[in-house]
Amino acid sequence: MEKTWRWFGKNDKITLSMLKQIGVEGIVTALHDVSNGEIWTKEKIHDLKAYIESYGMRWSVVESLPVSESIKYGGADRDELIERYKVSLKNLGEEGIHTICYNFMPVLDWARTDLAHPNTNGTSNLYFSHAQFAYFDICILKRENAEKDYSDEINTEVNKLKKTMTAEDNHRLVDNIIVKTQGFVNGNIKEDDEHPVELFRDLLLLYKGITKEQLRENMRYFLSAIMPTCDKFGMNMCVHPDDPPFPILGLPRIVTCDEDINWFLNAVNNPHNGLTFCAGSLSAGSHNNVTELAHKYASRTHFVHLRSCHVFPNGDFTEASHLGGRADLIELARIFEKTNPNLPMRVDHGPTMLGDETLGYNAGYSFLARMFAMGQVQGILATVDRELGIK
Repeated sequence: MEKTWRWFGKNDKITLSMLKQIGVEGIVTALHDVSNGEIWTKEKIHDLKAYIESYGMRWSVVESLPVSESIKYGGADRDELIERYKVSLKNLGEEGIHTICYNFMPVLDWARTDLAHPNTNGTSNLYFSHAQFAYFDICILKRENAEKDYSDEINTEVNKLKKTMTAEDNHRLVDNIIVKTQGFVNGNIKEDDEHPVELFRDLLLLYKGITKEQLRENMRYFLSAIMPTCDKFGMNMCVHPDDPPFPILGLPRIVTCDEDINWFLNAVNNPHNGLTFCAGSLSAGSHNNVTELAHKYASRTHFVHLRSCHVFPNGDFTEASHLGGRADLIELARIFEKTNPNLPMRVDHGPTMLGDETLGYNAGYSFLARMFAMGQVQGILATVDRELGIK
């Protein structure tokens, strides 16, 4: 597989010259200065593509060309937004960029409750606690009837947290869930927003009454509308699984498991409608057998994220070593190398280590941990390729 790296543009503290030195072949990025719903112009695309190529790498994958919330919940302006999306796809295709990672997650792109959970070896990891997330939902967000979405055990834990959580703890939880993990991804909530909780409540209201079936229908509508453009310009759309892979905040999630993946691939049965196989997101759900999913959907996979999660008995999960956890990255490498050894692949997330926590990297995207993971994955791929006779 092609070894790629998620890079956040010319202002990223991790430079392209650094990435070239560690064996990165392709870049995964986006036009981060263009607001959601606006057209990506050929001029802007060409400028960034030429800049990447000047370092001897290629712009392999767009991650992501965001799908506006109005498209997801079926707002009055969704047709206009879809038309703009199609123009951006056309412009990317004409510039030779053909793989588009996107998601269809309502409001919250990905969720963690702790961005620096301590590990026994002195590093720290991203972590999701069901109890702390429920506390945020019930006690900070104050979503109506939120407690009914949680088990008696979780509600008991929430009541315990009410007695111990400080104002500082509450602020950190808000930052972790709706600010630091979101601003650099989808722009819904930004780090300089003064009232992020109020803004977040307003976003949730946009989905009032939206069921799983309606969200699925809105996804089908979107994909059906853009497929002619994808056919014409050779664009491979690959949806990212929901992270975490279960409903949260009363919002439906529709890319969480085998049945969900099978549904959207068949709802618009076109080879340009495919999957970003994020082993980390899928392995965060104990209901998913990740290697079985890879066997089943490798032929419809256009992009691979290699990371792995460890799930605790209570359902909490943490990012695991790229050689550990539930995902079995070694077997995944075998599956995808057999199916399509030219697939773009990036290592995804990693522990914070060796001082990277002081350098202001985006959550989950520190340099040294991902470089370490890239080395592990390069070793896996070299071994698997020797097994398979791939040169």
